[in-house]
Amino acid sequence: MYILLYRWRAYNYRDIEETFKRLGHRVDNLEQELGSYDVSPEFERVLEQKIRENCYDWVFTVNYFAIISNVCQRLGVKYVSWTCDNPLISMYHESVYNSCNYIFTFDRTNYLEFSQMGVQNIWHLPLAVDTERIDAVLSQSTDTGIYQGDVSFVGSLYERNSYDKLKNKLSDYLRGYFDAVMEAQLNISGANMVEPMMTTDILEQLQKYFKLEKSEGSFSDLGLIFETTVLGFKIAEVERRRALIELSKYYNVNVFSNSDTRDLLRIRYCGSVDYWSQMPKVFHASKINLNFTIPNIKSGIPLRVWDVLGARGFLLTNYQAEIPAYFQEGEDLVCFDGISDLREKIKYYLTNEEERLRIAENGYRKVKEKHSYLQRIQHMIEIVETENRSS
Repeated sequence: MYILLYRWRAYNYRDIEETFKRLGHRVDNLEQELGSYDVSPEFERVLEQKIRENCYDWVFTVNYFAIISNVCQRLGVKYVSWTCDNPLISMYHESVYNSCNYIFTFDRTNYLEFSQMGVQNIWHLPLAVDTERIDAVLSQSTDTGIYQGDVSFVGSLYERNSYDKLKNKLSDYLRGYFDAVMEAQLNISGANMVEPMMTTDILEQLQKYFKLEKSEGSFSDLGLIFETTVLGFKIAEVERRRALIELSKYYNVNVFSNSDTRDLLRIRYCGSVDYWSQMPKVFHASKINLNFTIPNIKSGIPLRVWDVLGARGFLLTNYQAEIPAYFQEGEDLVCFDGISDLREKIKYYLTNEEERLRIAENGYRKVKEKHSYLQRIQHMIEIVETENRSS
């Protein structure tokens, strides 16, 4: 099979590409600037020319791109995508009904939503990890000592969010309403409180302050855009900063990020780390690794969870609805419910090293045996080939 892989800002492309090659498939890469997810004449020209010249069996992307789907539909080429973000605004586009599509999404809620909208070629496929690659990084490492710490968090603090720019323009009522909605979400684990609070009355008031811009063919709406790209990122910022500030009162906390941490006075800011060569060392060398899932991800398990476990790291994560389907809580990883519970569980696992190491080893073995990219990609290929034979 001959696959064209479009590269953009996603961490796991290299693992996916190497997996395709291990399975005996030929892979070309396209790295072309994309002006818009759904309209970009120059990108369309380059993509169409490349497809015509090489007769690819698949075009593959991490996350879904309407513009790529439409080109593939026009040329009669299979378009296979695997989402790692949710909700993916670019999926709310009439092109999702194209017959060329084979859409895989890591979030079951997202899968159910689009299935109920009549999208037929969509499947739920959780994310994965390449433990062999990570093992190789760790076995060749001589500098893991610089990454050691009691408690570590790797990720964005979302301080550059659009809600902060908009907040002072809102009416007093809307500002108070959204503050209350976000506070409610911060106190609830494993459920989305924001979506049902975006009522018709609130959206009508919001239209005065927040203009929705969408391209032809898009069926995203004001509620979806504001809930995810505005409130979702602000909630993530507040949750992460509150937790890190509270934890730093009691424990040594390392933060690896390119975010501004000047207000986090007690944490140890360690700068950003390279996903491939450094991040596995952080997860492996830290006694406890933290995961805070952005509320936009309603049920799925984010990539950070898989990466921590794949590095034999001990993971403390917020609860996600899909965790019980793949992991045993307290045996493969540990979930927390709110900052107070998180603080107590850190205290417990820092003082119970044998149990902590056993859980980390269990998590590693679970993802190594059952959740590799090889298994995921093989399953993906089987689905595409089966659907192709039946169509």
